[in-house]
Amino acid sequence: MTQIDIDDVRYLTAFYSARDQQRGGASGRSALAGHLRDEAVPLLGSRFSTEQIRRDTYSAVAEMAYLAGWMAFDASEHRTAQRYLTVAARIAAEAGDGPLGGHILRALAHQAVDLGHRRRALALADSSMSRDRYGQASYREKALLAIVHARALAIDGDRAGTLAPISRAERDLARADSDDAPGRVGFFQEASLAHETACALRDMGQPRDAEIHFQRSIATRRHQQYARTHSVTLGYLGAVQVHQGRLDEACATWSQALDAMAGVQSGRARDVIIRMQSDLSPVQQRGGRHVAELDRRAREMLRTIG
Repeated sequence: MTQIDIDDVRYLTAFYSARDQQRGGASGRSALAGHLRDEAVPLLGSRFSTEQIRRDTYSAVAEMAYLAGWMAFDASEHRTAQRYLTVAARIAAEAGDGPLGGHILRALAHQAVDLGHRRRALALADSSMSRDRYGQASYREKALLAIVHARALAIDGDRAGTLAPISRAERDLARADSDDAPGRVGFFQEASLAHETACALRDMGQPRDAEIHFQRSIATRRHQQYARTHSVTLGYLGAVQVHQGRLDEACATWSQALDAMAGVQSGRARDVIIRMQSDLSPVQQRGGRHVAELDRRAREMLRTIG
């Protein structure tokens, strides 16, 4: 067991993480699972020359297991995602890696938010904010944990409680450039914070404020590098617009979302399309040709997106 073995696991994790951000979790998920099973997990049974090598090995394997779970979540394979993420949390605990453990609990909380499991989401998010997790994390990771905590509070109906972690996340991210954040949170920048803030505000029943933050997310994101999330943000923005009675704007936004989904393989992107079709259904008769064309494109995209 050497440092080279640990570096190999980290390199593969970074590679598949970048692929996930660009193309979605359904793309490459099986290949990553194979690497995890055949190459990474067996390392946990190695003889370790030092305690630090053991801890680093466990952290590297835990992060790969986390990514396998996150990609399964994005592919809407929720039971598989929970299994990987739960195992990843246990391995991170064996490594004594509090920030990574918090990162994994945050992922489980995010999944629970999306599935509407309010109490579970809040319990997981609360756990991610503990002193040995949030307290030891880099500022960029702190910001990510805090904003998912805000989202859990939002779906639990705690309007007053939601605003404090949003502000905390903004302060943490403002300080992030000065710290040495792990690669797993390199994606979490202004665009990501704006997206998650918008989701929290939407879930609190503040669509106009949500729209502002969705627009900021779109304006500040590197679209090609983060194509999956970009397409989802556009889809969420279109839903906020149509629910405010602005059908033409929503259709234009959704058209951009479908453009951004080219090459993406993601269950969350698929869910955006299904939600779009549901929102369009009541207005099909009065929407005219552009609504019919959007619906046609949506049906075509559903056949290819995974």
